[in-house]
Amino acid sequence: MTAPSTLQVSCVQLHWARPLERNLERTLSFITAAAAEGSRVVLFPEANLTGYYFPEVLRQSPTAVQAALERTRQAAADAGIWVIAGTLRQTSDRFLNLAHVISPQGAITHEYAKVHMAGRDEKEYCRGGDKLSLFEIDGIRCTLVICRDGRHPELYRLPGMLGAQILFHPSCSSDEIEAVIWKRTSGRAQQPIGPNTRMFHCVANTIGQSPDGKQTSSGQSFIREPHGMPLAEAGWYQEEMITAVLDLSRADRGYVQDSFEDPPFLKPHWQRMLEAIRYRADQAPQ
Repeated sequence: MTAPSTLQVSCVQLHWARPLERNLERTLSFITAAAAEGSRVVLFPEANLTGYYFPEVLRQSPTAVQAALERTRQAAADAGIWVIAGTLRQTSDRFLNLAHVISPQGAITHEYAKVHMAGRDEKEYCRGGDKLSLFEIDGIRCTLVICRDGRHPELYRLPGMLGAQILFHPSCSSDEIEAVIWKRTSGRAQQPIGPNTRMFHCVANTIGQSPDGKQTSSGQSFIREPHGMPLAEAGWYQEEMITAVLDLSRADRGYVQDSFEDPPFLKPHWQRMLEAIRYRADQAPQ
């Protein structure tokens, strides 16, 4: 397949602490909206189907979560677009925080499990995955991180060395109210990765308060080009969708390529790590 020169992407901003049924309804609606907008890919926030509010997540049955994911797969096929959706999946040893890459035919072609846990509840109920993300959309090499993973540059710079031009970054920056306000004012909720990679950075974040009013989320989803400049940005409080066209010729991955080449003594070590990433890329998260 010859990769296209451009890719239109939509990022959806949703509430993080709502029931599964409501999350599914909003997800299906935004898939339809993204297709109507002409987007080829729609990215949803971290755990958009199950939500990230653990008192609610713990009440959900694995069967209901799987059914919601199947409905999302069917919606991707009906719309004929790529969908990146998230769930918290129960395993024999806690939960995995997963991003599912769903093709325009409705098949799950790639899954990634969040590596670095964030927050008290997630650290108690979840465990990290054991691979880095590398996959293709229409012949375009891409990678994924989830929320706090973005604080760890090796998780996306190494896939960048392997050709990834786009970082998809589902997030849920929920926290105590004071912490979220500080993140907003400091610009720390999500930091653009383009200036240290020369890759596109697409962030779908969450909004809204927890049912007890003690936590909120920072919003501010964005799509940024490889020099860090915003192509589209969302607000702080509302559910919404943002859309941009990515000119892939701009994503030359210059800084990660420079790191691969210099200093020379590191190159054999990079090569061994890249071989391990390739080997694990298509494995199911465990």
